[in-house]
Amino acid sequence: MPPSSNPAPVELPADPMPALPYGYAARWPVPDDLPALVALVDQRRELAPEHGPVDPDAVRVEVVGLGSWTRRQVVVEDPLGELVGWAGVHDRAAGRSDLRVVVGPAEAAADAIAASLFDWTAVVAGSIATERDVQETRLELLLDTGDAPLRAWAAAAGFHLARTWLNMSRPVTADDAEPQVRPGVVVRRVRVHDLGDGTTMPYAADLQTVHRMLEESFEDHFNSYRESFPEFVQRLREDPGHRWDHWWLAFVEDGATLLPGGALVSTQLPPDATGTPGSYVDYIGVHRRSRGRGVAKALLTTVIADAVERGRNRVGLEVDADSPTGADGLYSSMGWETAYTTESWQAVSRRT
Repeated sequence: MPPSSNPAPVELPADPMPALPYGYAARWPVPDDLPALVALVDQRRELAPEHGPVDPDAVRVEVVGLGSWTRRQVVVEDPLGELVGWAGVHDRAAGRSDLRVVVGPAEAAADAIAASLFDWTAVVAGSIATERDVQETRLELLLDTGDAPLRAWAAAAGFHLARTWLNMSRPVTADDAEPQVRPGVVVRRVRVHDLGDGTTMPYAADLQTVHRMLEESFEDHFNSYRESFPEFVQRLREDPGHRWDHWWLAFVEDGATLLPGGALVSTQLPPDATGTPGSYVDYIGVHRRSRGRGVAKALLTTVIADAVERGRNRVGLEVDADSPTGADGLYSSMGWETAYTTESWQAVSRRT
């Protein structure tokens, strides 16, 4: 007989469940778990209160929304059926997996549960490496500096402290309404075109230029990792604060030509205690050929002015405390102050 034109699909084996202490059980998360997971993350935030409460929309996106399809997750129930743990592995790019490990701080078996969840993340990340056909994948866990138990659990699982991040915020006032752009520098939003039904989509060429500017700007920096264009766009769209009109490009004059010189991607922050939203700088990159020409300041003051126009009260960002570019000095000189710090802890998992 000739081979079938519709061969049966090959199914990959399901990920194993973590081996938990007696009486505890693991399962996949479901939408009804969202309130309990938000409360669980908030409990851990009490160890670093300056961070502020968790954004429920961000948890929803991670668990069941647009961002969930690139993640593998489990939740942990105690003997009474209450959620006391949550772990996830985000398949961010070939050779890189971002982790989440959350355990209720008052849970009696917290140490054992955390150890089981870290073991589970390593196994799952190794499985992803196999599917990606890479020999190993870098695991990265971002944690609040004040969360001493999570730091200890990460160290016990073989992770090391790789970097400290300054999470900075700057108030916005009416005096910030005008961007500061030097002659020879042009800043504009990513262009969009009308689909004819009242919606718009960005020009692919502009998005590709943003991606290229950021990739080339950061390739000599800590934590730089080559991420494909589709993965880059998909990951940033997952953010509940994502808006296409928050993406910016900078160009510099080279004779009679304007060359791409930098890019900035920002998002909308949820309302603070006053009920006012803010803006957040997710990424800002200045290409080597444009450094020293005021591109970073032009992009930053453009986003600040945009926040004024939108009636927002603050602009936040995160910067490497050991950045070789001295970016933290620029931000401080422009009015940003550190609100809290976070840490990157890293390890390596090899394919299974």
